[in-house]
Amino acid sequence: MIWSEQPRRWLQAQWYLPPHPLLQSLEHVFRAAVAVRRRAYRAGWKRVERLPVPVIVVGNLTVGGTGKTPLTLWLAAFLRARGWRPGIVSRGYGGKVGAMPQAVGPDSDPHEVGDEPVMLARRSGCPVWVGARRAVAARALLAKGCDIVLADDGLQHYALARDIEIAVIDGARGFGNGRCLPAGPLREPPERLQSVDLLVVNGTVAGPGYPMALEGGEAVNLGDETVRRPLATFRGQPVFALAGIGHPQRFFDHLEGFGLQVVGRPFPDHHPYRVGDLRFAGGSPLFMTEKDAVKCRAFAAPNHWYVPVAARLPESFGAALTALLEDFSNGKKTA
Repeated sequence: MIWSEQPRRWLQAQWYLPPHPLLQSLEHVFRAAVAVRRRAYRAGWKRVERLPVPVIVVGNLTVGGTGKTPLTLWLAAFLRARGWRPGIVSRGYGGKVGAMPQAVGPDSDPHEVGDEPVMLARRSGCPVWVGARRAVAARALLAKGCDIVLADDGLQHYALARDIEIAVIDGARGFGNGRCLPAGPLREPPERLQSVDLLVVNGTVAGPGYPMALEGGEAVNLGDETVRRPLATFRGQPVFALAGIGHPQRFFDHLEGFGLQVVGRPFPDHHPYRVGDLRFAGGSPLFMTEKDAVKCRAFAAPNHWYVPVAARLPESFGAALTALLEDFSNGKKTA
């Protein structure tokens, strides 16, 4: 554990408790800065670039994972099945991409371009570009023949105009204590959701929103991806798991749902794995998420497995998305 881990975990623990008095005053500063920034874009003080094709933004309000990437993969497949040519743009968080955009392929180095973009390139079959200036990266997608852009984790990136906004909520953790950073986990106030086009809830739906379930009952061997086993076949033996995602416990719970007795080890989101991080499992089966796997392939062992998941959404969500795209085709901007 690095020295910064303890204060990071302390801060995240506060987000699911009554607001800490020492953090509340900083929250007011943060909320004011968020409001000024958004107003600057809406008033035209800061430049917003609009593309000649539809832009669908997938994002959330909370820090950490909510299921945005599986939803982006679902959207890519949904659009391709209906004749669209989608491309995906991402910031490339966790990588080293600067202002100049960069194409991402299935074999790109996740330490350079980010783990989620590599996963998206491997799974989606779509062109993927990353860059700090997402509008520039998106224009590179247009040059590749894309006629619709998916912006992964772009809800707060107002420099790229969007036609459809989709927000994802963690059904288990919700909004934590409902406060903004650093007193709570929110990057924008909850009322921001009033302006999004579609609301998706990953897990139990306690209010409005389309339910999304993440399904995946098969393990893929990290060293030889032709080798696959149902998770249930690992019952009755010691198994270990690691997860460097926004909510590691969700992955451990997923494995336990198939009857596995899991010893889990959480890591920070986008953790840059090294071979020593995997030694705690010894020779026993070690499971990880697909996002973790893209960073661990270089030192995969025969006992290392990853578990791909796929989003499942109701038909009504697809119908609502189709209606919004028809509005765009008819000249109506929806967001």
